Amino acid sequence: RRNWLKNAAVIGAASVVAPSLLANTKMEPIKAMVPYQPIRLIVSTYSYWHFDKVKYPIEKVIENAARIGFDGVEILHRQMENETVPYMNKLKRMAFDRGLALPFLSIHQNFVEPDASKRKQDVQHTLNCIKLATQMGVPAIRMNTGSWAGDTPPDYYKTGIKKPVSGYTDQDAIKWVIDGMGECLIEAEKAGVTLCLENHWGLSSNIDYLEEIYNALASSSAMALNLDTGNFVGDPYPQLERLMPLANIIQAKTYYGGGEVYDLSLDYNRIAKIMRNANFTGYVSLEMEGKEDAETAVPKSYDLLRKAFSI
Repeated sequence: RRNWLKNAAVIGAASVVAPSLLANTKMEPIKAMVPYQPIRLIVSTYSYWHFDKVKYPIEKVIENAARIGFDGVEILHRQMENETVPYMNKLKRMAFDRGLALPFLSIHQNFVEPDASKRKQDVQHTLNCIKLATQMGVPAIRMNTGSWAGDTPPDYYKTGIKKPVSGYTDQDAIKWVIDGMGECLIEAEKAGVTLCLENHWGLSSNIDYLEEIYNALASSSAMALNLDTGNFVGDPYPQLERLMPLANIIQAKTYYGGGEVYDLSLDYNRIAKIMRNANFTGYVSLEMEGKEDAETAVPKSYDLLRKAFSI
């Protein structure tokens, strides 16, 4: 067991009564290597497939990305046709031949679960995805905290609040997330794969919780933070300013044609300024989540983001 995991276990338990202990584990903000390093813009395969019955082929997303001008493609795990080596090698070769990076694999798991055996299943799922990422040459994986079971309140996407299961608290869930992520980070370090925790609703809607979990694990060389511009409760800009110095990758939402679940008007010129002020140098991944046909909405989104992030 590594020292960071021991520290995380102690911090996870102590965070209930002494959050101030977490201050000692914060990572130093990333410093830009050049004064104005251009932002590398990639597109999530999710932009073309919003969990519809028929999957949009990842191969077509790779072709589209090259034609439009993106620098790479983020792969949504649930969109993959299968997990065979020939299939993964095909995606990797297609991207390489078109000069595209495959820097991000987006997966799902839920550690906000009282049943330890179910949390273990999601740990094993994540460990399997680390192997998939390694096979495809993908250096980073999107991680979720998860959320409490039960009906989703009608105002959930405005408040981010879901009641804990009877007999438990959010502080229990924070510890479960730290423990689950900690197990995954051991293998991620060995594989050289970075695990990027996202503000993906659920427990992570509360950015105090998100930062607490991140800080508890930040001493791992495989721990990172992914910020989704569309997943903040309330005013996103002060929250982006607070978390941007820690961010390693950003998912940028657009909603052409109105949002599939909810709709936001995001000021990407303002977000770009926040990124530059924090010396952000990582990838930005487009997630087009609108109802407009992706064949037209993705190029529009590309133009919007390229203009905003141009130096």
